[in-house]
Amino acid sequence: MTDTTIQTHEGEASFGDYFALLKPRVMTLVVFTAFTGLLVAPVPVHPFIGFAAILFIAVGGGASGALNMWWDADIDSVMKRTRKRPIPSGKVAGDEALAIGLALSGFSVVMLGLATNWFAAGLLAFTIFFYAVVYSMWLKRSTPQNIVIGGAAGAFPPMIGWAAATGGVALESVLMFALIFMWTPPHFWALALFMRSDYDDAGVPMLTVTHGRPATRRHILAYTVLLAPLAVGLGLTSVGGPVYLVTAVLMNAWFLKGAVQIWRRDEGLAEADNYKVEKTFFRFSLYYLFAHFGALLADAALLRAGFGGALWL
Repeated sequence: MTDTTIQTHEGEASFGDYFALLKPRVMTLVVFTAFTGLLVAPVPVHPFIGFAAILFIAVGGGASGALNMWWDADIDSVMKRTRKRPIPSGKVAGDEALAIGLALSGFSVVMLGLATNWFAAGLLAFTIFFYAVVYSMWLKRSTPQNIVIGGAAGAFPPMIGWAAATGGVALESVLMFALIFMWTPPHFWALALFMRSDYDDAGVPMLTVTHGRPATRRHILAYTVLLAPLAVGLGLTSVGGPVYLVTAVLMNAWFLKGAVQIWRRDEGLAEADNYKVEKTFFRFSLYYLFAHFGALLADAALLRAGFGGALWL
């Protein structure tokens, strides 16, 4: 990593600048999916322990974000989408971000282990390592499969939540992991279609850069086709129910429709209308996971109230 394009650190950073290091938008998804994994697990958890578990998982997710920003500060300073982040904007020094990331990583893992169990803590530690080292330091700058493999880091939180409650893994937690894992590539590739110049300028080998937009469109369709049955299939497990199944069918029908529209796009037409279809698909993808995991929570609430439950039971 090089700091040659990063602005000089001036003055004291505000609390908001340090909080931004933790990638709060990403942390929101981490917290929500981990909370869902914890709540739909078959083992009840005391509210205080559950709160502690989600808090330390969130801190671990924030630690990953700080380490990622420390390592990626050089390319963040080049990309329009990221140049205002705390380090490239000069608000937080790189060594401060590194220290914060390492301290929060150790704190979150140890505290999660003490609050719940060491299996869940081990999963959290592996997730931080995977995002900071495997994805950020290795995959992101070396292969167009960066977001495919690296997407596993963002898929672990529901497994960690489930493990915090049960002390292990199960088919349900693996399928929740797989749902996020398969959603990640079309989500980010849609963004890359209308933000390609950013990745070109930063030298990041995103699929749009290495294989072009037509190939990226085909990949989006392929992953969406594979994602749909997996998403619906989760509803046939013990955590599924009528709310989830209806939500999954409707959301994935629309997602497939959007992927087909992207696949059929003429590149000249797409550029002429400012990539409206791609931007619509990307915006919808932001709600996709929240809808699925929110539906799981709704079915869990119905089950606890004496209604619903998995349809196959």
